[in-house]
Amino acid sequence: MSPESTVTTQSMPARPRRKTEIGVVASDKMNKTRRVVVERLIPHPKYGKMMRRRTVCHAHDEANESHRGDLVEIMETRPLSKFKRWRVVRIVRKGAQQALAGEDEGAPPG
Repeated sequence: MSPESTVTTQSMPARPRRKTEIGVVASDKMNKTRRVVVERLIPHPKYGKMMRRRTVCHAHDEANESHRGDLVEIMETRPLSKFKRWRVVRIVRKGAQQALAGEDEGAPPG
């Protein structure tokens, strides 16, 4: 048995699960980058009323598949640029923009 095989199997701990979030693509103007808004509800510390809070994440989309209005799942990753710390894993649901664009293509001009 070689010494490096024992080192890799015994001393390497299992990598922890990466955070995943689901949000809506707010902007697709950048190449391979999407601005995703993740909304959450938190109770007010004193009154208990549910308040809406949002976090804006810049996510990497290698194939430029997602567009504005899409519901996407993003996963935490290593820093890819100054702001990008997430990447798009999958498109959960297409937005209204693509549905309307599909209807316009089949319609006769005028």
